[in-house]
Amino acid sequence: NCLVDLLGLWISLLKHLLTIAGEIYGLKSIAAYRSGLEINPNVPTKDAEGGLAEVLSAGKPVRVTNKSFIDYIFTTSLEIAQHFDLPMQIHTGFGDKHLDMRLANPLHLRDVLEEKRFSKCRLVLLHASYPFSKEASYLASVYTQVYLDFGLAIPKLSVHGMISSIKELLELAPLSKVMFSTDAYAFPETYYLGAKKAREVIFSVLRDACADGDLSIPEAVEAVKDIFSQNAIEFYKIKFPVKSFCSDNSISSIPGKIKANVQSGVSFVRVIWVDASGQHRCRVIPAARFYDVVQKNGVGLTFACMGMTSFTDGPADETNLTGVGEIRLIPDLSTKRRIPWDTREEMVLADMHLKPGEPWEYCPREALRRVSIVLKEEFNLEMNAGFENEFFLLKSVLRGGEEVWVPFDSTPYSSTSAYDAAAPVFHEVAAAFNSLNITLEQLHAEAGNGQFEVALGHTTCTHAADNLVFAREVIKSIARKHKLLATFMPKYSLQDIGSGSHVHLSLWQDGKNVFMGSSRHGMSKVGEEFMAGVLHHLPEILAFTAPVPNSYDRIQPNTWSGAYQCWGKENREAPLRTACPPGISDGYVSNFEIKAFDGCANPHLGLAAILAAGIDGLRRHLTLPEPIDTNPALLDAKVPRLPKSLSESLEALKKDTVLNELIGEKLLVAIKGIRKAEIDYYSEHKDAYKQLIYRY
Repeated sequence: NCLVDLLGLWISLLKHLLTIAGEIYGLKSIAAYRSGLEINPNVPTKDAEGGLAEVLSAGKPVRVTNKSFIDYIFTTSLEIAQHFDLPMQIHTGFGDKHLDMRLANPLHLRDVLEEKRFSKCRLVLLHASYPFSKEASYLASVYTQVYLDFGLAIPKLSVHGMISSIKELLELAPLSKVMFSTDAYAFPETYYLGAKKAREVIFSVLRDACADGDLSIPEAVEAVKDIFSQNAIEFYKIKFPVKSFCSDNSISSIPGKIKANVQSGVSFVRVIWVDASGQHRCRVIPAARFYDVVQKNGVGLTFACMGMTSFTDGPADETNLTGVGEIRLIPDLSTKRRIPWDTREEMVLADMHLKPGEPWEYCPREALRRVSIVLKEEFNLEMNAGFENEFFLLKSVLRGGEEVWVPFDSTPYSSTSAYDAAAPVFHEVAAAFNSLNITLEQLHAEAGNGQFEVALGHTTCTHAADNLVFAREVIKSIARKHKLLATFMPKYSLQDIGSGSHVHLSLWQDGKNVFMGSSRHGMSKVGEEFMAGVLHHLPEILAFTAPVPNSYDRIQPNTWSGAYQCWGKENREAPLRTACPPGISDGYVSNFEIKAFDGCANPHLGLAAILAAGIDGLRRHLTLPEPIDTNPALLDAKVPRLPKSLSESLEALKKDTVLNELIGEKLLVAIKGIRKAEIDYYSEHKDAYKQLIYRY
């Protein structure tokens, strides 16, 4: 009886389809979300009937999971689709949270694709089959009936994920078999986001294809038309005219290689790196050459550049780095931005490779990635960071016929008049941050004469370090436009307050802040262990976060800079301070702040050292001592002092083995050599620190 009823349902469906077939453009299967794509094209009728009986006996709405019944419906649907010359959309790869990803691999469809009775079916694999994009590309290249659609993968994946999955689809699949559809699976605005991101991603992918010589510009333009319209029109047999969006004249006027005029008026690209002494440096490349050669092959750079100090542009002794040997600065295109204060140019952060694809062990960005991977693989954690940047705004005056730089003003902490005077600068800074996707949380005048603070939003530590580099570039460049000099040096004036680059840190797992917890300190067990590791290694961390002798002129008692090796709850005299910002439940802490971090530090190296220390705390299950709830200077005999000089911090680093293991021995040797050179030079040249305003 079940089978008779089932056949009756199909007959009714067929009769209905005959009346509305002209209004239907395709069928869709979500078998991947239920029993998977290993479809049996020849399910015995008895097994299908048993599956139907199982569904009907439930007596209420039920999630159908019987594989025989699902396979029977799938193959019968294919027969119906073929009868009416309709395509079938098949969900593959990621999507529904209930699916077994292993069974969503489109390679499982091979039995169906080999079945002769379905040889004329038109099948489109949805969602770019992510993470099985390569497998989908293979199927489209081998089976004439298989097509591909990358909707949902865009915009749901990261930028890197979107670009890489589309590149994988196009490795084997013909351009005539790839198409795009928006998928508002979550909210209507996803249609807009999908359409917008799809155009950006396809441009990036085809631009690279042109740069590599895989496509000419006219071929790339035709590919865009096919992917976004023509392929779908032909596949779904849609009957309406499509107006061309690109004239023949505009195509023929584009040269065979991507040149600067394609980049909307960009003349130069600044390829930026930050060396081990924390100085920002760049190579400026004409846009035509950047897009033709440099974006793939990089720029040559001497080994010596990672051995330079704050006082001279030559490698320090004992770094093992000399003018012999060359690396490649490889642009990280995910960081490429139009420069807000000069829109004729772009800027991009660079990784250091021995050759393209082979990272150099001295690369600061790679060092932070390496340690971040250890935290992720061993503990399934990510560290978020948010920086508070203190700096002085200085103006030029003539004294005795010589130019000197003096504070912008002499107003007190959080002065309204100080902000009012500097507002033109900060309006431009805020607009620049916005265009660079850097979150500005707040800004105010600080306690020093002409001193200000800009607080940035938190994000993953690798992005936070990148954002800090861009933020410094923004502040210094816009100040320069206003005939001011912005300096992040730790102690601009020995008679005034110092400037730090305080960093707030938290631990995240699966999108949730897991630093918080219900322990006696308001933090989780992993939060306490991580922070305890940082506290334990703080003396040697200072060699990274306070890297010049001038840094220790700032780290003094009674200056809110954290001069003692301790921690406290909302204690601004402690170098580590747990914080409970607005919106966090009373008794909980969402993050901790490290105050002993300044503007001379390379942010990637500083965060890498902190991460390494935290990992050691997690591995050894370290615990925190009792918090200090008063000014630690009053407990001088009971609380150890942090290094009073770079020499002391360097000695601590030399004794440490944990940072050596996680950050890398060669990079540590170079850092130690640079720090020793800094100590020697500034001990002999007492006023040389004054020149740091031009370097930081």
